[in-house]
Amino acid sequence: MRTAFVYRPALAGLLIVATLAACSGAADAPTQPSADAIAAAAPSRAFGIWTPGRGDTCSADVHNRYATLGPDGKKYPTWHPPTDPVTGCSFGHEHGRDPRGSALYREVGDLPFGYANEQLDLAGLGMQRHEDHVGHKIEWENDLRIRPGGSGGVLEVTCDVMAKLHQGTHSRDAFTNNLHELNYHIRCNDRTEMHITMLSAIGRAGEFQSTCGGTIAAGVGSPANAPAGGGHRRIPDAACILNRILVDPTRSSDFGSLHESWETSNEIKSANGKRLAFFNPYFQVFRPSRFFDPLNPTVVGRPVALCATVMGDRRARSRECDGLTSTANGTLLSVDFDDSRSAFNGARRQVDINDNVISNGGGATEWYTDPFGRNGRPTPFPGSIKQFIAAIDNNYGVGVNGPVIGGNRVYSGAGTRAPN
Repeated sequence: MRTAFVYRPALAGLLIVATLAACSGAADAPTQPSADAIAAAAPSRAFGIWTPGRGDTCSADVHNRYATLGPDGKKYPTWHPPTDPVTGCSFGHEHGRDPRGSALYREVGDLPFGYANEQLDLAGLGMQRHEDHVGHKIEWENDLRIRPGGSGGVLEVTCDVMAKLHQGTHSRDAFTNNLHELNYHIRCNDRTEMHITMLSAIGRAGEFQSTCGGTIAAGVGSPANAPAGGGHRRIPDAACILNRILVDPTRSSDFGSLHESWETSNEIKSANGKRLAFFNPYFQVFRPSRFFDPLNPTVVGRPVALCATVMGDRRARSRECDGLTSTANGTLLSVDFDDSRSAFNGARRQVDINDNVISNGGGATEWYTDPFGRNGRPTPFPGSIKQFIAAIDNNYGVGVNGPVIGGNRVYSGAGTRAPN
């Protein structure tokens, strides 16, 4: 039997201890802390920050039952279903695919949402970054076939993949903030294996790329000294989408222009600057609940409001607006952006699994890095995060473009709505 690498003290919320016991051998399963241990642990900054909004029927106490322990012994929020199966109440938001079905779950356990942000507080880098709760989104696939060099490549490997990015698409946060928590786990039959937790620097703080092309200066980044990273956050802006959505009677609205694509480019480096690993998944969202309006940069543009916007003979003409408008005193009105009837909720997503390059032949498999994946060394230091990288070199000299996971799943329903 394969000896499982335990990435961290794996953590079970209320509903998963029995599931693990049933589907895995005791030797392979990570130790599960008791509910009492989780309850007694000190709270992280991320724990307990969610409160129910209009239309949510679950209380904060019910939500806080979905908790886990981080490697630092603190309790963190973790994945939960949109509807609590015990009470039947709705949380109004979702976190993507249930990680318990992943072949990596026995090694990885429950993901502590906000752990990398917490370590940034301790790293002594002069910056602080904390994210909301609802933006944490998980996607995974078992037995995923990856062909380096694309469809024309000769080599094909089979991988289990789990990825979690904090990708909130309802607020103005990502207009200016480029640091977003990323958990990335992959294990392949060619010995490729990584288990990474970090803050991914996606492009530059204070700016993003328009869906239609070009750089949008959106304001001051927070933290202002956030490091720049590769890739970019591609987000729709008003100048890009209005002419595509508000159309004359001869055309149909193109709500597909609301597509967001966050293209990450991540490196894990040793203290001497050697690149140990590189991976660049792309995280894409369809029908987010926001766009950027440069004429009102402090206000979030709402796609659902375009359903009730009229400019001469131009207006939104698409089934996406069906049932979302009403007329009062001769004025056309839309439902609120957080109405559960709106399809603009960020619940349809996909992840492109691209390159997974390891340059760690003969090296240690356990590394401690700062929250940005830098300064890796074999022993922990303040604010460091434990990473696992297989001791191999797997650079085949060709890149990978795709494949896609999650594109056939939609996580809306069960009261899911923006903010999500």
